[in-house]
Amino acid sequence: MVRSIGRLALASITSAALVACGPGGEEQTTSTDTSGITLSVGPSTNESAEGTGTTGSATGSASQTTAPTTSPTTLDDTADSADTISVTFDVGQIPDGGGSGCGGGMGGDVDFSYIWVANSSQNAVSKINTQTLVEEGRYLVHPGNGNPSRTSVSLSGDVAIANRNGGITKIHANHDDCVESNGMAGLQTSNGGANVLGWDVEECRAWYTPMAYSTQRPVAWSPGTFNPAACEWEGQMVWTASAQSGASGTVMVTVLDGDTGVIDSEIPIPELAIGYFGPYGAAFDTNGDFWFVDSGNDGPSQELVRVDAVTHDYDIWMTPSINPYGFTVDTLGRPWIAGYAGGVARFDPVTETFDVNNSITGLGIQEDANGIMWMAHYPWSYEGVIAIDRDSMNVVDQIDLPSSLAKGVSIDFYGYVWVVDQGTSAFRIDPVTKAFDTFTGLTGPYTYSDMTGWGLSSVSNPEG
Repeated sequence: MVRSIGRLALASITSAALVACGPGGEEQTTSTDTSGITLSVGPSTNESAEGTGTTGSATGSASQTTAPTTSPTTLDDTADSADTISVTFDVGQIPDGGGSGCGGGMGGDVDFSYIWVANSSQNAVSKINTQTLVEEGRYLVHPGNGNPSRTSVSLSGDVAIANRNGGITKIHANHDDCVESNGMAGLQTSNGGANVLGWDVEECRAWYTPMAYSTQRPVAWSPGTFNPAACEWEGQMVWTASAQSGASGTVMVTVLDGDTGVIDSEIPIPELAIGYFGPYGAAFDTNGDFWFVDSGNDGPSQELVRVDAVTHDYDIWMTPSINPYGFTVDTLGRPWIAGYAGGVARFDPVTETFDVNNSITGLGIQEDANGIMWMAHYPWSYEGVIAIDRDSMNVVDQIDLPSSLAKGVSIDFYGYVWVVDQGTSAFRIDPVTKAFDTFTGLTGPYTYSDMTGWGLSSVSNPEG
């Protein structure tokens, strides 16, 4: 197995003082006990269920607002005033659908579009329809207090959730895939909001795999292979990076079978020096390889790691001094690291060099269909998102929001930009008009991974 430490080569960087704690802190460990609430959706004659819900109800609410158009003049002194944004909303059939004859899941049906938001303090994840802004399900993701954070959506539309306290959970997005597991007649599943079923009642939880790590954050689905005859994705795997908190040399990349949750392989990476948080964010690239980055809160240095999905060989590069936080890979196969202090970095795997815009900092980050990187602004002198040109790394726009500690950013399959904060809200933004809709009703949300599956879909169909 090849283990190489890459050369640090920076096109532009300024030093930044390390801070002892990340933006707003991260850990939310208070757990809400929802095990006494049950809901039956679909035909059921079991009288023990405490409530029978209607699919699509939610305790949250949605409203539309036009964002302010003013912006701080100090946002980016390198931006070109001629830069403009032109966003295409009509994405039509999802490009990785494998043929117009296949519907359901994400395999060709753009109407099947959800954002999955971790409710960290509730030990649950919310399934929100990106078109109706209705929460269609909320599910426990750990039998105890998992403290979930990162979510990743497969090309089939299902979600995998990583629990900070250890363990990975998969939830089926399509009710047709949910199977009998609790001995009650009919399908018992949540329909959102307060209707969170007990751990042993919910039947749309596909599997839960416990893992004995004290810090587990990154999670990402591999693309798999589309079978047009069966109209389904096959061979999809769930990848995660974990460690024992504060213990250098304990980082482990684990690959799980996406259908069963059974651990397929483990890849130790003992060279990594970590602190309390350890591995932080992960994504796949255009070659189908797995990338992750260490937390910017941790240790004397942070590393960017690539793991070959076939050979399991890996490479390690030291990151610039930007305090890594958000992470994604663009459609040209270049990892992006949103630093909360020091700048935003883009890595070129061919030249093994970093380009850095050290005039901006942020948190969650993801690319849209037009080559614009959308990043949650930090520090929170104002709340909202920054639009960054993928090639020039210049800031081309910003959209302010009435948010409470904006964290996660994801793009949906209609071109809308989503921002999830640490209060109770998720915002769906039209990047052209800057109008936004607000979903409220989340419980201790915290997530900034590929919450919709757009990121994986994009790199699975690279440009050119």
